[in-house]
Amino acid sequence: MSIKKKLGMGVLSAALGISLIGGGTFAYFSDTEETNNTFAAGTLDLSVDPTTVIDVDNIKPGDVMVREFELINGGTLDISSIDLSTAYEVIDAEGNNTDDFGKHIKVLFLENADKTGDGWIIGDYNDVIAETTLYDLQNQTPDAVENVQGFFTHLLGLNGEGDGLEAGTSDQMYVGFEFVDNGEDQNEFQGDALELTWTFEAHQTEGELR
Repeated sequence: MSIKKKLGMGVLSAALGISLIGGGTFAYFSDTEETNNTFAAGTLDLSVDPTTVIDVDNIKPGDVMVREFELINGGTLDISSIDLSTAYEVIDAEGNNTDDFGKHIKVLFLENADKTGDGWIIGDYNDVIAETTLYDLQNQTPDAVENVQGFFTHLLGLNGEGDGLEAGTSDQMYVGFEFVDNGEDQNEFQGDALELTWTFEAHQTEGELR
């Protein structure tokens, strides 16, 4: 075999060896596994039953009206608080009002009976609103599902449910209104109407490690 042929074979052999070595650097075992993951958001679904809490006519100073309704959590998430906002419009029949009709309509109480529990035994009702006029209530946002009972009720173990409204549950509410008789001339309100809007806004509980 000539020198050229021997050199050629040598180069070919060397090139093949490099190719095998190079190819060896990319040879490895592998395995693949796929995971399927989901993030599903819960729901807040608050409802009030009935949607009209009070609808009354021909009221006069001194009248007291008591009604009941339910706050219902139909969602999948617990509710931590429910803020109550108050707005109203006065329809002045004679156009002669010098005062705000809302100052003469008092909310005697808004009681959350589920939070009262056995507290009624010692006269401690869970009144989230007590003795305030609709006029003053416009500037307040009480929490309708807060347990606000006193120290002794808690101490005696007579208090009801804790704060908030769990998913799939409801709270029984009682409300009392009074057209206050102030002992003065209130003739300007004859024939007037007051349209009250109560808005209940539910809030979620705090986030947690899941």
